[in-house]
Amino acid sequence: MLLLAATAPWSGTGTSLALGVAYALTFGNPWLPTTARLSRITLQLSVVGLGFGLELGEVLQTGKESLLYTVTGIGCTLSAGWMLGKVFGTDSNTSMLISAGTAICGGSAIAAMAPVLKARDDETAVALGTIFTLNAVALLLFPLLGHLLGLKQDTFGTWAGLAIHDTSSVVGAASAYGTEALRIGTTVKLTRAMWITPVVLGFALLRGTRERISVPLFIIGFLLAATIRTELPAYGSLWDHVAALATHCLRISLFFVGLGLSREVFKRVGLRPMLQGVTLWLAVSGVTLAALMAIGIA
Repeated sequence: MLLLAATAPWSGTGTSLALGVAYALTFGNPWLPTTARLSRITLQLSVVGLGFGLELGEVLQTGKESLLYTVTGIGCTLSAGWMLGKVFGTDSNTSMLISAGTAICGGSAIAAMAPVLKARDDETAVALGTIFTLNAVALLLFPLLGHLLGLKQDTFGTWAGLAIHDTSSVVGAASAYGTEALRIGTTVKLTRAMWITPVVLGFALLRGTRERISVPLFIIGFLLAATIRTELPAYGSLWDHVAALATHCLRISLFFVGLGLSREVFKRVGLRPMLQGVTLWLAVSGVTLAALMAIGIA
């Protein structure tokens, strides 16, 4: 019933997430592994579907324009996260997983980094819980702040793509703000997510591990979808319908994300990792927005 409400025409991305969280906190979620898997699948399908709504040239241009911010942001965030981990006394693996999740692509980056760091299951779970909690806050808070500050669509999209952890929350926040914000936010976020491979590879070389590393397939699917739309413009109305369907699929994904934020997750995270995650995220969000406004994008 709640899933139907989350996908109703009147329901926004924030509502879908809130319904999932409300259910998990009230009744618990006995199907956590299943809903977590469904969340990943529906998110990836949503991202690929959204690619059908964009021209490849737009995607490449936005990715090129955000490249410098992305590389600088990832380097600074990883460094700041390492220092904050020392300040708050977070164990080294959990600290690095939180930093990687904040710097690159939330849960995807944590999942890719954990084997390289040889992180224990509890360390990975704490990092994921921290990032997922902040994702939920970001999805609800960013559109409100954007309107309060009077940010333009392109500014908000760039800010969301650079400062929010997971792709699902970036797309959710940006779609709530506007079509242009969605286009830019999704592209900036996926440009950032592509750095999972080189960053994890770098850590693997430093650690001397030989874990298999690959590019997330949903990013490739997104680019292929944009290419198909560009090469077959006569079917533009069909591609628009696919992109609209992807938006509905995203609401399902966010509902499942909300189901993952149970009481057990909050208990497991603990104070120190959460303090590190919140401080790092606030610093990244504030510095990113200030930099965008300083160079005149706002």
